[in-house]
Amino acid sequence: MFGIGTKELIVILILVLVLFGGKKIPEIMKGLGEGLREFRKASSEAQTEIKRLADDQPAPGDDADPIDAEFEDDAGEATSHHA
Repeated sequence: MFGIGTKELIVILILVLVLFGGKKIPEIMKGLGEGLREFRKASSEAQTEIKRLADDQPAPGDDADPIDAEFEDDAGEATSHHA
């Protein structure tokens, strides 16, 4: 695991216990778990969005027309609402 042996891992765990104390470690682990959960959720949502875009399916509530689309006037000429 990351090139860390058993002895090094034990030393690190003892240092963490000494630095933070026994009462603080569960709080740290809870925060770490919540952070990982949020990261996984965001990663999953990003993957879903990328797959949706790759399949070219509009998202629920999205219009098919882009915001910057050019519009045709009554004469059939393409005009843009940009100044």
